[in-house]
Amino acid sequence: MIILGLDPGFGTMGYGVVEKDARGNCRAVDYGVVKTPPSENFAVRLCMLEQGVNALFDKFSPDEAAMEELFFSKNVTTGIAVAHARGVILLTCCKRCGRIYEYTPNQIKQALTGYGRADKIQMQRCVASLLRLPSVPRPDDAADALAVALCHAFTSRFSGLFGVR
Repeated sequence: MIILGLDPGFGTMGYGVVEKDARGNCRAVDYGVVKTPPSENFAVRLCMLEQGVNALFDKFSPDEAAMEELFFSKNVTTGIAVAHARGVILLTCCKRCGRIYEYTPNQIKQALTGYGRADKIQMQRCVASLLRLPSVPRPDDAADALAVALCHAFTSRFSGLFGVR
């Protein structure tokens, strides 16, 4: 099974593609980011995100997609832009494969480290270790997206609880 993990963002959307074999072993296929230039207007940047997600589906043909749920603490303005980006990403994923799942940051941390309050460095090292990568994936958004994909790989037998309806 090929899983596309997404870390939604307006300026930078992280992606991680993980292949899970029949024995439950996972390997990283690819990871990176889709960036939108701040000089472009809002609508064009949303279109660029849609094009980026479509390009990922065209290149990797994932069976399922997983995304981190929206989380923001203080900056509501940034949260609104990210919410718009999430909407575009969710819509595109639903149109392309219909199998999109969402996980909270704490669920992702719990699935990978066994501790729902793991810090960013713990998570990044765990992702590198679980995928047998020589170093922590960069940029951070890509590492976060790989974490989402791994979370789904580890918990997909419970997918009915996390699927977008």
